[in-house]
This record gives sequence, structure tokens and C-alpha cells, in this order.
Amino acid sequence: MSSITRFILDRASEPRLQEPAPPMSVVDQALRCAARAPDHALLRPWRYLVVEGSGLAALGELFAACCPPEAADKERDKARRAPERAPMVIIGIASPNHHPKVPEAEQVMSAAAGMSFLSLALSDAGYGTMWRTGPVAYHPAVHEGLGLQPGESIIGFLYTGTIASEKPPVPRPDTGSYVARWEAPGQLSTWET
Repeated sequence: MSSITRFILDRASEPRLQEPAPPMSVVDQALRCAARAPDHALLRPWRYLVVEGSGLAALGELFAACCPPEAADKERDKARRAPERAPMVIIGIASPNHHPKVPEAEQVMSAAAGMSFLSLALSDAGYGTMWRTGPVAYHPAVHEGLGLQPGESIIGFLYTGTIASEKPPVPRPDTGSYVARWEAPGQLSTWET
């Protein structure tokens, strides 16, 4: 088994992150990895925002603004503090381009693949990551505050930093629980290795 395969099999989200955030040289290299995602017609249908320092508090204010007017102060405070769960948040944005042969859905998947590559590269550099979305990823106030253009969408908020504490391994499902062999229309058989 190659080191890449072993690394992917061991990958896990890290919910407890702390300072320091990765340095910009590491982030830049990880973003270069993100740009290697499959990209039909080389449209580069993505962009990223790196948020740290005072930007985390500003992002928290955007999150708090998404709470409904009747929300309790506790709920609003929780939303406000959410970005401070890590010293850095990288926001992945799908930015599709019109192309006669490349549907928008393919471009959004390309952007999502880039986020996955970004997360793997940061993990390989020794940092923890947690890919989050939630209602704030789809809220117009967040889109406006982050400067999204019409047609753009948030792929996710990639929280990153130094892993604060080890967690137990995540159990992984057996491939037979989610894979079947397709032989012809209506004919599936069990996946056996």
C-alpha cells in the first residue's frame, strides 16, 4: 500500500483545533494542490477566501446575522463564536463559468474536489481540518457579506489549525455496505473483494 493510500485511509476530521494556524507558505502550497482538482475544460470554477485574526470575528458577526429575529441571545452568541473554533477558516466558493460542454453541476463538483484536496494537503502538512457547512453556507447575508457574485455558492468552511487533542479512530464501513457490481439494467450483484 502506498503512503498516499495509507494517508487517505487514516484521514479524519478534527473538531478540536487551536493556534497556530498553518503559515502562509503551507496554505499557499495547499491551495496549489486544490487547483489540481479535476477540471473539465480548465475553467477553474472556484475561488477561496482565507480568514484569520480579526476576520474571524467579522465572519462570526455574519453568522450571527443569519439567526432569525426570534433567536435567543445564546443561539446568536453561539453563531458569533463559531468561526473562533479554529485559528483559520478557508472558505471554498464554487464560481461556475458558462460553457456549452461543461454543466454547472460538474463545475461545482470540481470546486468540491478542490476543497477535499486542500484539506488533504493541510493534513499532510501536520494540521487538522474540519469541513463545515450548515445553514450559514446558504444564507444570502453571508453570501453578500463575503462578496459572492450571482451564480456563486459556498462549498464549505474549512476550519484549520493545530490539532488540540487526539481523538479515537473513526470506524469505517465495509465497502460491501455501499458498493455493488452493475452488470446490466436491473442486475446488481454483491460487491466482494
